[in-house]
Amino acid sequence: MKKIGTMLMSLMLIAMVGLAQPGQRSMNPEEMAKRQTAQIKEAVGLDEKQEKQVYELNLETGKKMRALREEMQGGAPDGMREKMREIREGQDEKMKEILSEDQWKKYEKFQEERRARWRDRRPGGRR
Repeated sequence: MKKIGTMLMSLMLIAMVGLAQPGQRSMNPEEMAKRQTAQIKEAVGLDEKQEKQVYELNLETGKKMRALREEMQGGAPDGMREKMREIREGQDEKMKEILSEDQWKKYEKFQEERRARWRDRRPGGRR
């Protein structure tokens, strides 16, 4: 009986922790695109036309990433990582067409700072 009680308590704790800390993966592509676009707008100073284009690009990229995650679920992480890198490179090419040269430099700086924050939050630090 004690084992069952301990297992139930463990499962409840795991469920509560998961609910208390929703991550980016739980966001749908539309929410993620809005959030990313707002961050980019603040970082580089988008005008209305650019904001709409960046939102559409982020939405397209988000949908591709979600489809890839679903398709590759349980598969080789290296293969998925490579395909995601290709998607991001395509996004950067299109982003460069939307932004001015000055905005592109700001965007690159924003991306590098974001990557650094992400690396620092990962368990074990830089890899």
